[in-house]
Amino acid sequence: MGDRNSALTAAHALIIFLGLGLFVTPVSAHQFATRFDAPIPLGFVYIGAGATVFLSAVLLARFDTTPSRDHIIGAVSRRLINALRVISRVGFLIAFLAVLFHGIAGPRAPGENVATLLTWSVWLKGVALVAVIVGSPWRVLSPWRTVYNSLCWIEGGEIRWRRYPEWLGHWPAFLGFVILIGIIENLTRVPRLPEVTAVVVAAYGLVMLLGAFVFGREWFERADAMEVFYELLGTVAPIRLHAMDKSQPAIVFRYPWQDCTTPVESQTMVAFVVTMVYTVTFDGFAESPIYREIYFWVQETFGVGGIVSVLLYCLGLIGFVGGFMTIAIVVGRVITEGQTRAGLTNQHHIDSDGEGTVTTVLALGPTVLPIAAAYEFAHNVSYVLTYTGRLPTIVGAPSINPLWWLSLPLLWGAQVLLIVAGHIIAVVTADAIIRELTPTDQWAIVAHMPLLILMIGYTLLSLWIVSLPVAV
Repeated sequence: MGDRNSALTAAHALIIFLGLGLFVTPVSAHQFATRFDAPIPLGFVYIGAGATVFLSAVLLARFDTTPSRDHIIGAVSRRLINALRVISRVGFLIAFLAVLFHGIAGPRAPGENVATLLTWSVWLKGVALVAVIVGSPWRVLSPWRTVYNSLCWIEGGEIRWRRYPEWLGHWPAFLGFVILIGIIENLTRVPRLPEVTAVVVAAYGLVMLLGAFVFGREWFERADAMEVFYELLGTVAPIRLHAMDKSQPAIVFRYPWQDCTTPVESQTMVAFVVTMVYTVTFDGFAESPIYREIYFWVQETFGVGGIVSVLLYCLGLIGFVGGFMTIAIVVGRVITEGQTRAGLTNQHHIDSDGEGTVTTVLALGPTVLPIAAAYEFAHNVSYVLTYTGRLPTIVGAPSINPLWWLSLPLLWGAQVLLIVAGHIIAVVTADAIIRELTPTDQWAIVAHMPLLILMIGYTLLSLWIVSLPVAV
């Protein structure tokens, strides 16, 4: 039965990929050009690379404990929080409906339509940036959650036909992320087509609602690619809202690595985390002339047509996920060897049922989240702010340039700083986890080395990609 399900899943994925080939283009460049589409000079890259290697060495020889304390910044009114939640929930639902209506009835120019301007820049990428700073707001903003919760309120209880099957895990969210963000958003013409964008958004929302009617709210947690994506990015958020008591929520500063030391639930989630790093990396690389050369060479050599971008993306994804899994297994064997020689066994247990031992792969999965979040922010912040400023043109108002003050050198420096900072946080996270699993500091350093090399590789690759010119 499992083989049959796997075969059906593979067949469905193949059909989807072949269909997407009709829309595939050799480069997306986020579908729109901005004045910041200029490569970072190599000097900045060399500085960032040197800082990455130097700081990695310093951190491995640093203090013995990892800081993990919450710092209260201030208190806020619960009434204000509740009001903001209602306003945000209703406002985003209205925006969702506007995407559907304007995508079908509005102008065909992508820069003048709510569907294309809002969905891909402000919504998909903008919410991701918010999640990196203050945690995921998606449980409040999600329009399908809003509709579903409203219907449950009318019915007087949760609407659900059956329990969510455990064997399905987070696979729907993982496949949804690969298809929606990895392929449709990055590799196709869909973000330039208002009508098709509206259809994609409507279809995705319908799948989310129908799944919730069958499996209840757990469907959103395990099948909504956006919810899982934003929640993972929010893991590194330094600012959170915590309840001090029943009436006084507090704004709290947390070290970005604190929640990254908690193992993920499954190997699917590990693959999801690595896919986040890979997808934003591939997105940046797909904007370069080097990618164009590879694209046309593969197309001419193998005669695979327009779907070559999907094939290149999938091959790279397999390599990235496989590489991380291999490194995690190597680290696990080093940890096991260290425990064996010290006469210890790993007694670190977790998960919601309190059963089972956390494997090294699950424990190390979140360690690359800081790199994913940093590159997501560095790669998309100017894009998001630029097109957020263009939204007023839809109602006839003049556009706003929120980055009028930002020069290219300053942006370049900020991008390098963000990428290197993501690497530093990742190294701290990995160090905290490995020190907990290994019997001595010496074994911790040995176990950390393979993962450290992988992280440095991710960071240097990110720096190199932002140094490439953008193909338009």
